[in-house]
Amino acid sequence: MRVLVVGSGGREHALCWALSASPLLSKLWCAPGNPGIAALAETVPIEVMDVAGLVAFALAQSVDLVVPGPEAPLVAGLTDAMEEAGIACCGPSRAAAAMEGSKSFTKELADAAAIPTAAWERFDDAEAARAFIRRRGAPIVVKADGLAAGKGVVVAATEAEALAAIDAMMQARSFGEAGASVVIEECLEGEEVSLFALCDGTEAIALGAAQDHKRVGDGDIGPNTGGMGAYAPTPVLADADLAAAMDVFVRPALAEMARRGTPFRGILFAGLMHTAQGFKLIEYNVRFGDPECQVLMLRLKSDLLAALLAACQGELGHFDLRWHEDAALAVVMAARGYPADPLTGTPIQALERAAAVPGAQVFHAGTRAVDGQILAAGGRVLTVCGSGARLAEAQRVAYQAVDTIDWPGGFCRRDIGWRALARGG
Repeated sequence: MRVLVVGSGGREHALCWALSASPLLSKLWCAPGNPGIAALAETVPIEVMDVAGLVAFALAQSVDLVVPGPEAPLVAGLTDAMEEAGIACCGPSRAAAAMEGSKSFTKELADAAAIPTAAWERFDDAEAARAFIRRRGAPIVVKADGLAAGKGVVVAATEAEALAAIDAMMQARSFGEAGASVVIEECLEGEEVSLFALCDGTEAIALGAAQDHKRVGDGDIGPNTGGMGAYAPTPVLADADLAAAMDVFVRPALAEMARRGTPFRGILFAGLMHTAQGFKLIEYNVRFGDPECQVLMLRLKSDLLAALLAACQGELGHFDLRWHEDAALAVVMAARGYPADPLTGTPIQALERAAAVPGAQVFHAGTRAVDGQILAAGGRVLTVCGSGARLAEAQRVAYQAVDTIDWPGGFCRRDIGWRALARGG
C-alpha cells in the first residue's frame, strides 16, 4: 500500500514509525513531515491545511490511504475531499469532526446519548455569560466553543479569572472566531485520563488509555501546555477496565452519530475525569493525542496499517489488536520559554546516542535541519520515550535518553509518571 501521513509533529513521527514496520507498506510519504520523519518516509512540502494540494498529491502518486494526524484539516473537510477523489482517509468527515470542532456539539451529543459529563451552558452574549458566572461562582470552566488548537480552555479558580476569560475570548477574540461563543461548565475534580478508540462508523476497538501531563512544571504547576509527557498503561483506567469504558463513552457516541446520519470513522479520543462519582466526559477529540500517541504506538504489537485499513473498510467487527505488556513513558523536551515565548533556532546534538539507549525511542516534533544540524523550530521539540517491564523502568530509560541529548536551549519535566509511580506502578 502507498500511504500518506499528514502532519509534522511527534504524533506523526510515531505514526510513521509504526506504519513503516507494516509488511503491507510499499511507499510512505508525510506532508510536511520533519527531519526525524525523513528517515522513515519521503517528506512533501505541503502544509496540513492545504486540502486541495494534499488531494492533488495523493491523486498524482496513486496513494491508497491517507492518515491524518492533526484535527484542523479534518474539521476543514480533508476526509470529504479525499473520498470525493476516491482515496481512503482514516479520519472523520467534516460533519463528524464537529465532535472536536465544537464544544457545544460534544455536550449536546453527550446529553442525547446519556454519556456522563459536566453540567454546562452555551453563551453567544458576553454579558449573559458574565451573569451566569456571577450566579454560579468558582471554580468554573470556560471553553471557547470552536477549535482553538487545544488552548481555548480556562479552568478558573476565581470568579475574576472566569470573567477575564470571557473578556479575552468573547471581547478581545484571543482565539479568533472560536471564542465568538463559549461553553461554561462545572469544574470536575479528579484525575484526567485519555481513552482512545479506533472506529469504523459502527464498531469500535480500544486503542488503550494513557495519562498526559498538561502543566509545564513538575508537580503539575504553571500554565497549561500541549502536553509535557505521557505514559501507558495507567492505573486510573487499567487495560482490564477498557471494555467497560468503551461501553459508556465510545459506543453510545458512535450510535448517536450514526443515528444523526454522520457516522464517525477514525480515531476517537475521549478525555475523561475520574471523579468521586465515577468517570465523566471532559471532551472528545477526533485524532490521536500528542504525546499519548507516542506511548500507544510503542505498546502496539499489531500491524497499525492493517487496523487503519479495517476501519476504513468497516471491518473492525472482525478485527482485534495485540499489545506489548511493557509500559511506555514519553518525556517532552521543549524550547526554553515554552509555552509563552519559546526560543527557536538553538542546536540539538547527540540525538543518535540518545536513540541508542536500550529501550529508548526519540521522536521529532518541532525540529528543522540546517546544514546537517538539527535546530529547535517550535515549542515542543522532541518526545523522548522509554519502554520497560514496569513503569519505573520505562521512566528510567526515558530520562537516561533525555540526559544523553546535548541541548542547552531545551528543558523538560522531571516527574513524568509520578502519580502512577506513587501508587507503586
